[in-house]
Amino acid sequence: MDISEVKQLWNKVKDELEYNLPEHVFNTWVNPLEAVDFENSVLVLLSPQQLSVDILKKGWSDKIKSVIKSVLGQECSFSLSYDPDLAEKYIKARKKELSKTVAGQTEEQRKEENTKLTMAQMQSSANLNLNLKFDNFVVGENSKFAYNAAFSVANNPAKKFNPLFIYGASGLGKTHLLQAIGHYILFNTKLKVRYIRMEDYFNEWVKCFQYNDANSGKRGGVNNSLMRKFHQKFENIDVLLMDDIQFIESKTRTMEEFFSTFEALYTNNKQIVIASDRQPCDIPKLDTRLRTRFEMGLVVDIVPPDYETRFEIVKAYAQELGVVAPDEVFELVASNFDDNVRELKGAFNKVSAYCEFSGKEISLELAKKALNLDICIKKMSINDIAQKTAEFFKIDIKDLKSSARQKKISHARHIAIYLAREILDMSYESIGEFFSKKHTTVMYSYDLIKEKLLTDSEINNEIEDIKKSMEK
Repeated sequence: MDISEVKQLWNKVKDELEYNLPEHVFNTWVNPLEAVDFENSVLVLLSPQQLSVDILKKGWSDKIKSVIKSVLGQECSFSLSYDPDLAEKYIKARKKELSKTVAGQTEEQRKEENTKLTMAQMQSSANLNLNLKFDNFVVGENSKFAYNAAFSVANNPAKKFNPLFIYGASGLGKTHLLQAIGHYILFNTKLKVRYIRMEDYFNEWVKCFQYNDANSGKRGGVNNSLMRKFHQKFENIDVLLMDDIQFIESKTRTMEEFFSTFEALYTNNKQIVIASDRQPCDIPKLDTRLRTRFEMGLVVDIVPPDYETRFEIVKAYAQELGVVAPDEVFELVASNFDDNVRELKGAFNKVSAYCEFSGKEISLELAKKALNLDICIKKMSINDIAQKTAEFFKIDIKDLKSSARQKKISHARHIAIYLAREILDMSYESIGEFFSKKHTTVMYSYDLIKEKLLTDSEINNEIEDIKKSMEK
C-alpha cells in the first residue's frame, strides 16, 4: 500500500474515531496523528506529542483497533510512537494558527496561548514533568552534593561533570534532579533536551528492531526509516537525561545500542546525565565499556533524608498542595516514615484525604488515626525499643540480651519483647534472634504481658511511660 493509500485509510479511520471517541480525546490526541505505513495488517502511526502515546495506548487502544477493523473488514492492529520531526511541524502549524487569531485577542490571552504552546512543545520534545524543578527540591545533607552537581551541570552543560551519574535507592529524588536539570536548561538556553527511562528506551528499540526484522526483505519499507529515526531521536539532541539505567543490565544488544548513543553524544560534546539505583561498579552485568564511561565523569549518591530534611519535605509538599496543617502533623509524618520521599508524600496524602473526607481540619489526633499511629513515636528498631526499656528500668541493654533471670531483668525483658511485637509487628523468631531466645520463650513473654495488662495498672503505666520516652 503506497503512502497516499495509507493516508486515505487513516482519514477514514479518523472519521469513525471522531464519532466514537470523546471530543477532547479526538481533538487533543488523535487528530494530530499521522499514518506512515500499513504492513502485515499493522497501521503505523506517528505522534507529535509524547504524552499522547501513553494516553492512547493505555486508554483507547481497543477502541482504535476496533475502528480500524470495521473500516478494513479484517483483523488489524496499529503501532504508535512519538516522532520529533513531526513534533516540530506540529508546533510550527500551531504557531501559524495562533498568529491568525492574534488580532482578536487581548495581550493576556496571547500570553496564555503562547505559554500553553511552549509547555506543550517542552512536554512533547523533552518528555519532562515541568513541576519538578530545582526550586521545589528540598536540599538536605543527604542530597546536597548531588543537588550542587546537578545545578552545576544545568548551568554549564557539557562543560564539566560529563557524564553526571546519580545513584541511590528508589524514591530519594534522583528523577526530580534529572527533570530539574532538563527544566532549567529548557528555560535558560536553546539546547535540545530529552528525558527517558531506560525501560522505555529499550522498548522503543525492540519495537524498531522487530519491525525491521519482519520487513528486512522489503524494498522501500518504513523499517529502515523507523530505526533511523530512533537513532536520530537520541543523537540529535544536546542533553540526554537517562533514568533507571540499571534496567539495561544483561541486555547485550541494548547495551551495544546505548553504547553507540553514548559515544555519539559524548564525542560531539553533548551532556549526559544518568540515574540508577546502584553505582556503576555495583551493576555486575553492565558492559565494562559503559561502566568505565559512566565512572569517568562525576558519580554522586543520594541517601535517605534525616529527620530535619524529612520535616521540610513534608512541609513544602503541603504548601505545594495548598493544604494547611500544623507543624506537629509534619513532625508526626517525618518521625514515622523515613525510607524515602515518596513514602513521606504518600503518608501526608493519606492524612489530607482522611481529613477532607471526614470534613475536619487536619490535626495531630486525626493524623494519628489516618496513619494508624496510636502514639507519636519515630520509626523504631528493636534495638531502639530495647534501649528505651533498659533506660526505663535502669539496667544495661546487655542484661536484656543475657540469660540473667533476676526478677527486674526478666520483667524488663518481657516488656521489651511485648513492645517489639506490638510496635514493630516482628515475628517471634526475629525477636528471639535479637534477644538470643527461642521463639517459644518469646511467645511466653508476649502472652504474659498481654494477659497482665488486663488487670495490672502498674504494668500499663510502665508501658505508657516507655512509649512516651520514644517520642523524644
